[in-house]
Amino acid sequence: MHTSLPDFDMPNEEQVHLAAETFRLLADPTRIKVLWALLQGESSVACLAELAGAAPTAVSQHLAKLRLAGLVKGRREGTFVYYSAADDHVRRLLRQALFHADHIDRNLSDGPTSRPVT
Repeated sequence: MHTSLPDFDMPNEEQVHLAAETFRLLADPTRIKVLWALLQGESSVACLAELAGAAPTAVSQHLAKLRLAGLVKGRREGTFVYYSAADDHVRRLLRQALFHADHIDRNLSDGPTSRPVT
């Protein structure tokens, strides 16, 4: 039935698995706060912990998982590691998720969000 539709396409199993894993990793409020902060610029674990309102050890564990998933990257400078978002895909993904949350929360139409999500 669907295959008779023009341009019908399904993602392959690997794509589906990787997308589901990305969404699973983003299903945590601390990780969303950390990623949002990293989209503003690179930061240390201590700074991210303060911004996210979480313990540095917890933030470090979140960052390790996000790094393994390719959502963040680290840059070592001496004994410190500074983290940043991996690429613009992360920005777009997070922006869309927050826009969608704002849309549901405020029962808005498809117009622009009332708060800036850059």
